[in-house]
Amino acid sequence: MTTDRHAPQPPPRGRGTVRPGSRASAPAPGAPPARARGTALRRAGRAPAPAPRRPPKRPEPRRTTGGPEGLRRALDRARRAWDRPLTAYYLVLGGSLLLTALGLVMVFSASQIEALQSGLSSTYFFQKQLVAAVLGSVLMLAASRMPVRLHRACAYPLLAVSVFLLCLVQVPGIGHAVNGNQNWIQLGGPFQLQPSEFAKLGLVLWGADLLARKGEKRLLNEWKHMLVPLVPVAFLLLGLIMLGGDMGTAIILTAILFGLLWLLGAPTRLFATTLGVAAVLGFLLITSSPNRMSRLGCLGATDPGPNDQCWQAVHGIYALASGGWFGSGLGASVEKWGQLPEPHTDFIFAVTGEELGLAGTLSVLALFAALGYAGIRVAGRTEDSFVRYAAGGVTTWITAQAAVNIGAVLGLLPIAGVPLPLFSYGGSALLPTMFAIGLLIAFARDDPAARVALDMRQPAFGRMRAGVRKKTMRRRSEGPPSGER
Repeated sequence: MTTDRHAPQPPPRGRGTVRPGSRASAPAPGAPPARARGTALRRAGRAPAPAPRRPPKRPEPRRTTGGPEGLRRALDRARRAWDRPLTAYYLVLGGSLLLTALGLVMVFSASQIEALQSGLSSTYFFQKQLVAAVLGSVLMLAASRMPVRLHRACAYPLLAVSVFLLCLVQVPGIGHAVNGNQNWIQLGGPFQLQPSEFAKLGLVLWGADLLARKGEKRLLNEWKHMLVPLVPVAFLLLGLIMLGGDMGTAIILTAILFGLLWLLGAPTRLFATTLGVAAVLGFLLITSSPNRMSRLGCLGATDPGPNDQCWQAVHGIYALASGGWFGSGLGASVEKWGQLPEPHTDFIFAVTGEELGLAGTLSVLALFAALGYAGIRVAGRTEDSFVRYAAGGVTTWITAQAAVNIGAVLGLLPIAGVPLPLFSYGGSALLPTMFAIGLLIAFARDDPAARVALDMRQPAFGRMRAGVRKKTMRRRSEGPPSGER
């Protein structure tokens, strides 16, 4: 039997083939082929033309996170984040709260032995500092919510009260002497008040309001309006403080005065003349006191010297040197066991270096640097002259006092007897300082860009409640009518 090679062969069976005789393979009788139907439909405009083939996508190059390009991108992101409107607000708020919290921990650790040696409870100084921190937090919150005009209204009463209290310190039976300095008022029981700490806040607010009023009247173009009555009132406060022998607070008040003159834009000749007069007066005050001369002679000392006159300065260096990178641990300080005087007040930074090491001291320095930067940023970006002077005065006050305290502990400056702001023990120092921090927070919030950013930030709970109310009202409005009129 022979087969014809030209006869049509059945297609091979596979997965994609259709058996003959099925419904899918049987075209309608008299219908043109499928390809012809598609061509006819396309010509008639009733069928879309086949989509052209897209070229294959090229794989995107991988973004490298290392190298100079990645470093530049990271720096750009950090710069954008640093330039946000709320940066100063968060730096002031976060830095001050962290310093206060860490200060409470270090006061508790550094004051235990001192309290036990005095026959008191080991938490005596910590409890007093905790009460002062709570009251200071209330003052900080109140100051941060007060409008600027109310801050200006408080300037003159606060200065008058400060002058009155400084005069009251010199009254026998009312003023109280501590370590040879009569600058305290006994309030009864364990509570004392140091009016010189409130004089710093009074000088800042009063000086800022005075200069702002003169600037509004275009009076600051003459040198006499720059100096009078700012410099005479500052010298009055300095004289009352020096009557009690508090040289350290006098140095901080002088720094505030020159900070205000610097922000004012005083001419170099006027600024240099005032600085020269202050330097001469300071030299005379130092040389007239053997105690101050002995402190000046302990700069860079590594030995207690004759009669142990450099004992405190040297043991502060010993505490810092024994701390190492990460310290000996909280509560493990050796110098606070009677070797280092004032471990919880003037020399708390030395105990911090011994127990927390270089990492702890650098953290404290970084927090103060953040506060200083935020204060300068607030003073530089505002259009209100009072805000500029007040923010600059507060920033000068805190940074200058921190520099004097830390410089004395490091042996770079004479021991001035000033506490470390927000960190050392002392309620009289903590309360006005936290009120001043509240000023900076209020000024940072008052910036127009920061105000807009804060208004846009709504709590998540508020957004959720607003969404629930909106959705509920939509359901009620879109629901079927109840039939009530």
